[in-house]
Amino acid sequence: MDRRGNCIDCDLGYRQTYAGVAFPEPRDYDCAIATTKDISPRVHRLGTSLVNWYLVEEEGELTAVDAGLPGFKKTLAADMAMLGSELGDIKAVILTHSDSDHTGVADELHDAGARVLIHSADEPKLRKPGPKSGDAKPINLVPEMWRPSFWRQFGSMLLSGAGRPTRINDAQTFGDGEVLDVPGRPRVIATPGHTPGHCAFYFEQHGALFVGDAMCTLNVITARTGPQPFPRPMNESNADALRSLDAIESVDAEITLFGHGEPWRDGVGAAVAQARSLAQG
Repeated sequence: MDRRGNCIDCDLGYRQTYAGVAFPEPRDYDCAIATTKDISPRVHRLGTSLVNWYLVEEEGELTAVDAGLPGFKKTLAADMAMLGSELGDIKAVILTHSDSDHTGVADELHDAGARVLIHSADEPKLRKPGPKSGDAKPINLVPEMWRPSFWRQFGSMLLSGAGRPTRINDAQTFGDGEVLDVPGRPRVIATPGHTPGHCAFYFEQHGALFVGDAMCTLNVITARTGPQPFPRPMNESNADALRSLDAIESVDAEITLFGHGEPWRDGVGAAVAQARSLAQG
């Protein structure tokens, strides 16, 4: 295992083929990156090159925005030490949505004293995880399985626990437009589509907009980079996901941060415009 729980040299056993597609070698799953302190002032990035989660600092206290994959627990204490912090400094975990690559370490942070908050429409799936529906039914991914990039990225996430979702039974809930009483006091911006309760968070004092999977700068199916809509077969309502770009387009943030991909510093409106052009292309 590498330091983030990805299997590099272990024998997967089933790696030869799956659904008629060759499964990549284990070495292809090594996608760790270093924890990044101050990717923007008082905003820290954790995770891998495929999956991001973040910590926002306010007067010595931290809010986690999303919680990565369950496999990230293996290096959580070391990652916090690298930032000069401890688990107890994290006072809240706010989740953009309930998918397993965004909730992974939430239970460990909760056990250490952090509150866990999620939109009321996604709370049932956080309490009792299950397959996605609508446009994101698992069968809709089958046509994409010929892509080597699909297997490299999904294989890495599965080996980091994406198939074993974290459950939280006592999460607090919020709604659109609320300013959350957590360090940094972010405003909730509802962006349904990827999931029914998907939200973005705007930390105005930090100039940072966290959009979760409302958009991405790394396509988890094709590996395309740059601002773009999230892949169609992963949105429960692709039409709603595209409409939700309206809700964030006018946000005056200095940096836009994604669940998948690199930050964007050239304005939210420009990112949305690029995503829309790709959706229409």
